[in-house]
Amino acid sequence: MKVNLIKNSFEMINSQKIKTGIIQTLALTELNIKLDLRFKGTLIISYIRPIVIILMPLIIFSKFFEFNSSLGPWTPSTFLIFLFTAYEFSILQALIIKFDSRLREQKFWKTLSALIIAPFNKIVLLLGIFLSAFIIISVPFIILFIITYVIFPISLTTLIFIICIYLLIALIFSGIGLIIGIFAISNENIGSYLRFGLDLILWSSCISYPFELFPGLFQGIIRFNPFFYFFDVLRMAWLENNLFTTISANLGSFSVLIVASIMVPLISIILFNRVFKKYGIVGY
Repeated sequence: MKVNLIKNSFEMINSQKIKTGIIQTLALTELNIKLDLRFKGTLIISYIRPIVIILMPLIIFSKFFEFNSSLGPWTPSTFLIFLFTAYEFSILQALIIKFDSRLREQKFWKTLSALIIAPFNKIVLLLGIFLSAFIIISVPFIILFIITYVIFPISLTTLIFIICIYLLIALIFSGIGLIIGIFAISNENIGSYLRFGLDLILWSSCISYPFELFPGLFQGIIRFNPFFYFFDVLRMAWLENNLFTTISANLGSFSVLIVASIMVPLISIILFNRVFKKYGIVGY
């Protein structure tokens, strides 16, 4: 009877902790969303800026396809899939930026210390940032996703598969954002180097220009970029609309995507705790 009583007590404590964590996460998510909505101009610009990324390739390739019927797997009728996904990938990059900017803001306002030592787990703080950023970017993302689906309809199985890939990429971007964010509050010099390195990686991942467009030497460099494979798997899944064909042809890339979506967020949380414990908040 005593054993059952102790067991029930532990279950009540754990359930209470989970409930409290959920309430705190939702509260922080609401706070972060309200902060973002205060600066509507900045929010609108963040929606419009990725259009520039796909506008130039659209102009260039509208002329290119007048002289060439295809570029690799892309044709004049399917190239919009490439450009629309380019916009969606760019929108997802807000998950990287948001961790950096939100932690930097909290550091500047001198509220980060209070949040860190407050009676809740740091995971709650991180989840609040992730969920608020995810909700904010969901509006333009969903709109363009629906437009792409209407223009290029795919099977339900492929649709679910693509949504899952987007979620995995979102997790990876969030983990990267957290890694950059912790250095933004503990060592801004390292944070600057990481942001520059990330820009180079994303620039060479064929977000807005097809792989086949680049010369052979640069193609060899791109092949070492894991993001190229993540983006390519999703695009080919939409283009081929055949789940078995896509997975069998890109099994290695898909496996790396799964592993990265687990390891990057896990490493980022471990690194966040260790760096903050060692350096704390530096500056301001």
